[in-house]
Amino acid sequence: MDFELSREQKEIQKAVREFVKGEFKKEVIEDLVERHEYPVQIWKKAAELGFIGIHFPEKYSGMGLGCLENIIVAEELARGDSTVGTCVLIADFASEILLHFGSEEQKGQWLPKVAEGECLSCGAFTEPDHGSDITRVETTAVKEGDEWVINGSKIFITNSGPLAGFYCVLCQTDADVQPAYRGMSLILVEADNPGVSFQDVGKKMGITLTYTAEVVFKDVRVPLANLIGKENKGFYQLLEFFDESRILVAAQALGTAQGAFDRALAHAKQREQFGKKIAQFQANQHKLADMATKIELARLITYKAAWNFDQGRIDPKLTSMAKMYAARTAVEVADEAIQLLGGYGYMQEYEVERFYRDAKITEIYEGTKEIQKNTIAGALLGKIK
Repeated sequence: MDFELSREQKEIQKAVREFVKGEFKKEVIEDLVERHEYPVQIWKKAAELGFIGIHFPEKYSGMGLGCLENIIVAEELARGDSTVGTCVLIADFASEILLHFGSEEQKGQWLPKVAEGECLSCGAFTEPDHGSDITRVETTAVKEGDEWVINGSKIFITNSGPLAGFYCVLCQTDADVQPAYRGMSLILVEADNPGVSFQDVGKKMGITLTYTAEVVFKDVRVPLANLIGKENKGFYQLLEFFDESRILVAAQALGTAQGAFDRALAHAKQREQFGKKIAQFQANQHKLADMATKIELARLITYKAAWNFDQGRIDPKLTSMAKMYAARTAVEVADEAIQLLGGYGYMQEYEVERFYRDAKITEIYEGTKEIQKNTIAGALLGKIK
């Protein structure tokens, strides 16, 4: 069992850190946040350097690497800045659905555009009336001649907006089968297709620069060839996708926690109170020790989950554990970071309050922490008669 990153992985990690140092300028990020503007130039520069779709094959403009390399990139981006970093690390969200289940034509058309920063990719799964329950959807896709006709709406769709290229839409394609999830399919819908519209969900608590919208599909027509994978197998394909995407969220949480810790540690080593550095007080030393320990544990389980995925093993229990624990770590570490900075931690200038707000989403999207516990418990208990 080797806990050491390979030389190539260390070089990737170093390259992302250098990118963050050069591009994540505090004044630039403050301006973006103030104007509520997507970091287009930073996103495109990251794509130019190969950080987006690093796990895509080279023929699709990737580097042919694995999930572990992808989450190393994600961790460093979120560590550099939880808001801008998140925009970049989720730029290829849901593209793995095409990567693993799409046709060669679908992959050849869209994956290079995502990797090269021409567009963002979107997964359209969650619906207004169902939330975390993806076993039921109201969005339908009906065959008419050589086309699918799609009607329905999705909510909280990441990357949906002016830069979106396509949606991987979860639809009910067999209305008669029971249980309903056995009749679901994933269908690729181009973002500029007539009948597709989006509306921003409004101001969010955190990750304020990412696009998040409600998407409506009204009599949207796409070719039958836009089916992703097998008809009526969309639910099962989506579950496999979640096993990879939840590791990415764990990496986002891990990086967010590390970034908040970095800022708290630096402050503790230079801030003086009662005639000495606050890092010299045992109470604060214990805080830092607890924070560092939680981060290291989160890193170990997140890296293990990514490594396990790269071995070709699907393990929902492990990926759910990684997401649940890393997300909780991000929230707790960011909270303690604010506490260590005191009043300064509450001020926007010192960044940790933004890390705190950005941390919470990792306990919500890609399955809430309660959903993760259900998955873990289900794997432990099996079917109880």
